[in-house]
Amino acid sequence: MTDFDEQMIPSKTARKREMDALQAVGKRLVELGDADLARIPINDEDLTEAIATAKRIKSREGLRRQMQYIGKLMRQVDTAAIEAALQELDLGQKALARRFHELEGLRDDMLSSELQAGVELAMQRFADADRQRLRQLLVQAAKERSNSKPPAAARKLFRYLRELQELANEDAAS
Repeated sequence: MTDFDEQMIPSKTARKREMDALQAVGKRLVELGDADLARIPINDEDLTEAIATAKRIKSREGLRRQMQYIGKLMRQVDTAAIEAALQELDLGQKALARRFHELEGLRDDMLSSELQAGVELAMQRFADADRQRLRQLLVQAAKERSNSKPPAAARKLFRYLRELQELANEDAAS
């Protein structure tokens, strides 16, 4: 064997690192919900069946062995499309979380400002919002806060803002 041949063969550590990475991708696939898993392009029936089996296994040792088997199957599959789909899924979840936090911030700003200013904050963001409903929710939230009651109106306000955002997203998509 020449020096050139030795350089072409990956080291045992590199191979193990690659196998661990594939097993980690397999673990992510097993942890996905059925709806998210359906969006991942898995072209190997054995791998699909192994993932379904792993979801049913309760034994820790059995699950460990099944994950190793999934890692072995992953070595025979082109994982580029799977990894790209997982990354796209992560980006979608991050965008959802970001929109959720933006709505929480808007609600908190509305609750901490004067009544009319709070309504105007929502109207600037959502032109289709019902001014009267916003005003009622803000008044109820202020009463609840002054009477030290649970923030039911603040939760209703958040749900209404989320509905408005979903409508705005649908309008933008069409």
